Amino acid sequence: MTEVSESSKTWPVESVFAIMKAKSLDHHRGSRLRRLLLLAAVAVAVTLAFFPLLPGRPVTDCLSMGTAYAGLLFLAAALLIGPFNVLRGLPNPVSTYLRRDIGIVAGVLALAHTIIGLQVHLGGDFAQYFFYRTPTGIDGLRHDLFGVANHVGLIATLVILVLLTISNNLSLRTLGAKRWKSIQRWNYIGAIFVIGHGLLYQAVESRKLAFVTCVLIVTAAVALVQLLGFRRKRQQLEHSASAGAASAE
Repeated sequence: MTEVSESSKTWPVESVFAIMKAKSLDHHRGSRLRRLLLLAAVAVAVTLAFFPLLPGRPVTDCLSMGTAYAGLLFLAAALLIGPFNVLRGLPNPVSTYLRRDIGIVAGVLALAHTIIGLQVHLGGDFAQYFFYRTPTGIDGLRHDLFGVANHVGLIATLVILVLLTISNNLSLRTLGAKRWKSIQRWNYIGAIFVIGHGLLYQAVESRKLAFVTCVLIVTAAVALVQLLGFRRKRQQLEHSASAGAASAE
């Protein structure tokens, strides 16, 4: 077996490679942990920024809105990475740690918003968010604007839970890239329900124009970049097909 001398000791080449791989993996894990901590710090900062914007409001109100808008921004960032890669002519793999980490933070913020938001109205009686309550008990699904907004939000939360569950290497290896990506594409469906929930709540709580404008601008920006990325991807596929047909001739 080939050996490498180091400090009067001989080490098998396989052992050296194993040590190098372990060090590289440790460095990668440390780098990812630092990135996650940075993203978490940004999420906390955006959430806390809503306290001075909502003077006199209860803490639960501020945290509910803060996590909602912070989650929206992180969701938008996760959805923008792919089309930006396409528009810049960069590789756009099935999954990247950056996009996955941003999505994880967005998902955690969404879940935090759900839990906190259920404490804001009706004295924390979360059943009344989805059902009408009478003196004798529950009396059917809510179908007013408040109820519809919450039903839409619940669907968004369930989609986000599924996406969070598969946001790991084990799921990627178990499901395979194709199946994993097909499930991951539900993030677009989830985003539509998130936006719908957000817009409905602008009306439910008669929020200030600035908050409504924020939601509309983020939505329009993501939709525009996604559209441009889709068009560029289609052009690339058409060009590749034309080039393949020409070379076949």
